[in-house]
This record gives sequence, C-alpha cells and structure tokens, in this order.
Amino acid sequence: MVVAELNRLGAPVMRLDPADIPGKAVLSADYAHGDFDGHLSVNGHVLSMGGLRSVWVRRPGDPAAHAAQPSAWLTAETRQALYGMLYSASPAWMNHPGNADQARHKPWQLRVAHFSGFAVPPTVFTTAPRVAEQFAELHRDVVVKSASGPPPDDPAVALPTTLIGPGIDFGAVAAGPALLQRYVPKRADIRLTCVGDRLFAARKRAAPGQIDGRYGDTEYVWEAVPVPDRITTSALEYLSLAGLAYAAFDFAEDDEGVWWFLECNQGGQFGFVELETEQPIAEAVALWLSWRRPESRAPKPRW
Repeated sequence: MVVAELNRLGAPVMRLDPADIPGKAVLSADYAHGDFDGHLSVNGHVLSMGGLRSVWVRRPGDPAAHAAQPSAWLTAETRQALYGMLYSASPAWMNHPGNADQARHKPWQLRVAHFSGFAVPPTVFTTAPRVAEQFAELHRDVVVKSASGPPPDDPAVALPTTLIGPGIDFGAVAAGPALLQRYVPKRADIRLTCVGDRLFAARKRAAPGQIDGRYGDTEYVWEAVPVPDRITTSALEYLSLAGLAYAAFDFAEDDEGVWWFLECNQGGQFGFVELETEQPIAEAVALWLSWRRPESRAPKPRW
C-alpha cells in the first residue's frame, strides 16, 4: 500500500530484505580521506547512501538469514555492515531500530504513557505468586496477558488476554513473569495510528463480554472518529519521548468515554483500519518518507 503511494508520488523506492545480504543484495561502504560513501544493490538497482532520504523499517528479516551458509557470526557481521552503513548515512527513520527496540518493552511503554498524560490502568509484572494474589484481591477483575505477544511456536496460546478473578492459584507465576492488569469494562476498542504529527483514530464497538478486541468476529466494524485534543497532546508527547515517527496505539474506551492506554506498537498494522475506514494512512506514510528534511537524523528519545 505504501509502495503504491510512493510510486504515485514519483518517489524512487528500493526494497531490501536484510536476510538477502550477502547474496541477492550487495553492499559496499568506503571510508577514505575523511569521507564516507556507501552503496546498496538489489535486483539491478543501485542506491548511493548520499541519495538515501528515508528508511521505512517494516518487519525486516535477520541479516544473512538467506545466505548459502548462515550462522550467528555471519548474521552479526552483516548486521554490523548494513546498519552501520545506514546509520552513517543519517536518513530519516520510521522507526529508528534502536528506538523501536526500546519501545517494544511493555513496562517502559506504561511509564512513558503515564508521563505523557494517558489514563493507564493499574498493572503489575511479577514472578512472585503472592504479589499476583494481592493484585487480584485488590482489583477483583483482572486480565492476564503476554508482554511480548503470543509465542511463535510452543506453548500454543489461544487468546493472549484472559479475564480472571480472585481465588486463582498463582503458583505458576514463579516459573515466568506474569503481566496482570486491572480489567477495563469497555464499550469500544480504539486504534490510534500516528504518522509523524498526523493522527488517525478508528473505533470498533465491543461485543458484550468481549475481552480482547483483536479476536472473535462480531457484527461491528472499524469507523473513523475524531481524536480528542487531550489524546492528541498525549500521543505527540509519547512519540517525542520515545523518539518514534510511527506508532499504533490501542485503547479501551469505557462507558464514560475515557480512552485507557493498553499498549503502543511501534510497528503496528494499519492496513485493516484503512480498508474499513478509508483513512489515508498509507498516503501519510508515503508523504512522510518522501519529504526531504533539512536535517535528516533519527529522533533521539527524550526518555
């Protein structure tokens, strides 16, 4: 969707999977006489680092994963060469890998969300069964969910978010960190997609008793809604603190209309929202990527 918009804007695009280096893609960086120059070549197209305007990081493969003889050492060497060259070119990043890696951590997200002014439900991360029991006793209805998302293989997880009540045996918490959060009875799910300083909010009415809006089919669809001023202020502050150019926020809207912060995915999907709401998110990403900035450096997190 974004490449189509970039083509429509007449912006030259090179698509690169780091997994194809070495092999299908070729790189070369030259540091001589105080000058830097670098080149990437993919499918017959050559890109000079001097002409690199911006980088959109969208689920890249591990460097050298497709090599004839892959190894952890080769991946480390290729990562050093590729990202070191890209960092030296100082393009605009959506998002810078260092900032994105930090922004993935849920405990860090919640703290930044708090200081950004979002409403954040009480939450605990713990490996202490007694702490989990006390949290459940205090808040009565709580949800347990994964901090990193469903595991890629075993153990299988049907739903990453489950509602539980007091009286549960939390003994297994000692075997691995548990994320417990006060349950927010919601009337709707909110997805807020931020592209630079452009914000796109979509609302999907929750089915009765629905816990996780990402699972289960209902008769409700995503609809475009205005972004409250308070949310705009907090979202832009969050992006600034985290050093992000793109983010997808998930909120639970309660019966009083409060948007409760659940998480911020620095690489979250937006296609499903655009298809249902017709909000021009892909166009916004393409415009951000194609805009030539006076000083194209990655934003530094303030947090």
